[in-house]
Amino acid sequence: MAECNHDCGSCNANCGERTEPFDFTEKLNEYSSVKKVIGVVSGKGGVGKSMVTSLLASALSREGKKTAILDADITGPSIPKIFGVSGMTYVSEKGIVPAKSAGGIDMISVNLVLENPEEPVVWRGPVIAGAVKQFWGETFWENEEYMFIDMPPGTGDVPLTVFQSIPLDGIVVVTSPQELVSMIVEKAVKMADLMNIPIIGIVENMSYFQCPDCGKRHPIFGESHIEKIADKYKITVVAKLPINEELAKAADCGKIEDIAVPELQPVVEAVKVL
Repeated sequence: MAECNHDCGSCNANCGERTEPFDFTEKLNEYSSVKKVIGVVSGKGGVGKSMVTSLLASALSREGKKTAILDADITGPSIPKIFGVSGMTYVSEKGIVPAKSAGGIDMISVNLVLENPEEPVVWRGPVIAGAVKQFWGETFWENEEYMFIDMPPGTGDVPLTVFQSIPLDGIVVVTSPQELVSMIVEKAVKMADLMNIPIIGIVENMSYFQCPDCGKRHPIFGESHIEKIADKYKITVVAKLPINEELAKAADCGKIEDIAVPELQPVVEAVKVL
């Protein structure tokens, strides 16, 4: 290694002598263009984060926006299945060519680069984080107006990698009504604050079931506690989504683009004004 000249501006080593902050940002390749990047996060799994990601991307796509999804949940990828996309991507002279949904949404996921998508991804944290950076920097993202990044739950390697390496314009936090989940979502909110990432708002999924006969709303998972956290951190609960059997069926059949969820429109509008 060359002798240190103490000019940190001309050096890319992240050593103990550094006096300037190290830039971890991963650049897009020269052929790619992404205008707005929105992360979709959760404090824990099972709250419908991938569903919300898919619905937001589909809603903007229906409005004629060029939309993409980067599936950063490497060990639990579900985006291709939700959209009914299968097969492997390929590499062109411009980079990895993302798969495309029936409605024209570009997407990349580990299930689209593995020969056998049913095999488990048994990788260590640094390898997983490296794959996410490759999805961002080595994929040919062609004139994307909005990209949604479906992150794994929690505050581990991958969310940290995304927060540090990809220029996020904001995040949407997905939760569910249980008090335990509401407590854990605080960790995700605090992490975003720590990394100076704007929080677009909170989406509470499975908030209630609306009886098709009488129209009454029933809080299947108990009364919501999310407003307490929203008030505490001065953020907005932008949507409360009902339990919807048709939505689950559409996701299982890869037809998520056929479903519109009016309750999610405030989130779509918030994303458009970023």
